[in-house]
Amino acid sequence: MQVFCDLQVDVNGEEVFMVDKRTLASFSGRFSKLFGNLMDDTRNLKVVFHDFPGGAEGFELVARFCYNKGRTEITPANVVLLNCAARFMEMESDGLRPSLLNQTKKSLDGISFWSWSELLVALKECQDLLSASSSSIILDKVLDCVIGRLASPIVASSYTSSSENSSFKCSCDTRSSYSWRNNFSQVSWWFEDLLFLNIDIIDRVIKMMIRQHFDHPTISKFLFCYQRSRFLNATPTQKCKITEVIIKLFSLLDRSSLSCKLLFDVFRVASSLKISKYCKSILENLIGLQLDQATIDFLLLPSPQRKGYKYDVNLVLRLVKAFCDEGRSCCLSPVRLRKVTSLVDSYLVEVAADFHLNPSKFAALVMLLPDSARESHDRLFQAIDIYLEVHGGLHEAEKMGICCALNYAKLSTDALRRLARNSKFPSRIAIQAFINQQSKLENLLEGQKLLDTFSGSLSAEESTNEKENSDQILLYAKRLNLPRKAEQLDVQLQGMQCRVTELEKFCGIMQTQIGNIPRTRLSSLGNNARFLPKLCS
Repeated sequence: MQVFCDLQVDVNGEEVFMVDKRTLASFSGRFSKLFGNLMDDTRNLKVVFHDFPGGAEGFELVARFCYNKGRTEITPANVVLLNCAARFMEMESDGLRPSLLNQTKKSLDGISFWSWSELLVALKECQDLLSASSSSIILDKVLDCVIGRLASPIVASSYTSSSENSSFKCSCDTRSSYSWRNNFSQVSWWFEDLLFLNIDIIDRVIKMMIRQHFDHPTISKFLFCYQRSRFLNATPTQKCKITEVIIKLFSLLDRSSLSCKLLFDVFRVASSLKISKYCKSILENLIGLQLDQATIDFLLLPSPQRKGYKYDVNLVLRLVKAFCDEGRSCCLSPVRLRKVTSLVDSYLVEVAADFHLNPSKFAALVMLLPDSARESHDRLFQAIDIYLEVHGGLHEAEKMGICCALNYAKLSTDALRRLARNSKFPSRIAIQAFINQQSKLENLLEGQKLLDTFSGSLSAEESTNEKENSDQILLYAKRLNLPRKAEQLDVQLQGMQCRVTELEKFCGIMQTQIGNIPRTRLSSLGNNARFLPKLCS
């Protein structure tokens, strides 16, 4: 058959091909419809494509198929490109001639025999040619096979990674890559191999992993790594999209699989970007649920621009609220609550010295946790003391709004003594502290009398009723509202052979405390040095 080059094909402005329109039209439904009655036209015609899949390379492969009478070599490296080009050119079977589209579909039947590197090549072609959001049979097949390979213990045990292949050598920062190469594991061998994927494909991959019950901690580590890697050359818009997708994927993972530290790292990055309020809310809620793992340094984040105060107090309020909301919806362990309470008290001491922190914000922090969350109010008193010293011009009502959070029963004798003589506190607060201080001192005196009486009787009875005596000592300690001393005494008495000696030691401690009781009222109360926060140091 004589072949004429009677058709110019401009492919995406990359290259112009001279072809025979009859040859291409015999395999392409698109060309057949396009020319129709013009098939016998001897004029030189021209077709311009602006969105041909794969550009000039894709068209050349299609032309070779047509000129070779419907035969071509299909490999993992070109099957995706050929499939996309065949769809574009409508190269389906009409029952008379070979179909390039059918041949590419048939070649995918052997995808399970492809090597890991061949799968990655095909996946890269899918990323370059297909939209992750659109439905594509070939993309679905490639992704299914990739995920299946990752889940295979045989592949994992052999560490079949293509990291040494320059086409797929992607890495995070130098430290991360070095760590992986020297600490290769069965769960993370694939990390570097998938870093080339765009965020749309990653979104599909991770959701497929979750549906197939992949290890959530491994997924979270990969996402953290992916973000660091992709941020190296990303534009601000791309960074926003990457961060938002990753945050949404975090919300699908088990809470225990997320590191509090790494979540704060993501938050710091997100704070510099214009991510949606919805995604920011998701991230803050995730951090709030992990707040018992945080340290004070995590919370000392600078306040947003145009805010006068030093630290982002509003953020801490939201984080603690998220933590407490979880406690209301499920049984919150006392250990976790104590950790968060200690963290909040440390934060209060740090921010109390900020001159620009207004009373309403500080009061909101003070009232953030219920009274039952604190076993002692000494640190709370310390923070309030610092705040009132720095903010000397507060009105009485503002001071009362802050000080009303103090529980005198949970203040130590020393804290009550300092509060009673502190002129910065409202007078009614100081008076109430003095009353509580005197009440505690009277309890100590009464306790001394009880212990003296019991000590005499115990010396006479010696050790005949040893166990009964131990129980009575603990009972006296508890009657004095000293649960901690009762616990300490219990520990001491359990392992001791000589009960009389231990009692004498305890009485000696009590006598020392009584000897230090001031004989006058306010005039004898001394000052104690206070811890100053970082802001004042």
